[in-house]
Amino acid sequence: MTSYALADTGVLTGRSLRHVLRSPDTIITTAVTPIALMLLFFYVLGGAISTGSDESYVNYMLPGILLIAIASGVAYTSYRLFLDLQGGIFDRFQSMPIARSSVLWAHVLTSLVANLVSVAIVIGVALIMGFRTGASVGAWLAVAGILVLFTLALTWLAVIAGLSAKSVDGASAFSYPLIFLPFISSAFVPTASMPGPVAWFAEYQPVTSIVDTIRALFAQQPIGSDIWVALAWLVGILVVAYGFAIVIYRRKLS
Repeated sequence: MTSYALADTGVLTGRSLRHVLRSPDTIITTAVTPIALMLLFFYVLGGAISTGSDESYVNYMLPGILLIAIASGVAYTSYRLFLDLQGGIFDRFQSMPIARSSVLWAHVLTSLVANLVSVAIVIGVALIMGFRTGASVGAWLAVAGILVLFTLALTWLAVIAGLSAKSVDGASAFSYPLIFLPFISSAFVPTASMPGPVAWFAEYQPVTSIVDTIRALFAQQPIGSDIWVALAWLVGILVVAYGFAIVIYRRKLS
């Protein structure tokens, strides 16, 4: 993006963030579901789940809970984008001397900020529940980088859904499979404990490598090849989703 496109993106992002600040229940609602799941798994089901390690179960499941928080949050991007389209905001912006790409990037950056706030809230609750880590500053930065990539990848998928949806419900419904995906991964139980076909799917779907990488960083354990698999998935999804979103956006405006 050129300098004027960056300036336009900054102005439009400020507009979107003001809307979020006027209705903070969006962030609160996004954080409630993963926190409720965390409480349920830790205090109700945790005692019956064997992870094969001595670490606290809250430490074990937190990476998956963070991904669920983000998957829940990106639905609001799709929802807000759909409302902007239906309200004619995009047509107004098109008649103004602003960069076209800045409209989408404003929604994406707003999603990033809102979801990072939700993630911080979830981590705060996890600390109250007993989550502890000796991770270094570098490890925390690596976790943050992975979560940022995950948010961007899912947000661009949300942009596609928001631009393609025919109704409000359709705009946000796309996130349901994303929220469900961590349950068929190593997020809550080791994949080896699952039946054969389910274990194979859980082992090779993207969430497992991401969860295992974050868990290893928090536990100060060797990461191995998981981080490269996770990055390959995240970058691949981000590039493909971005490409499709831009194509759909241009068709909408043509």
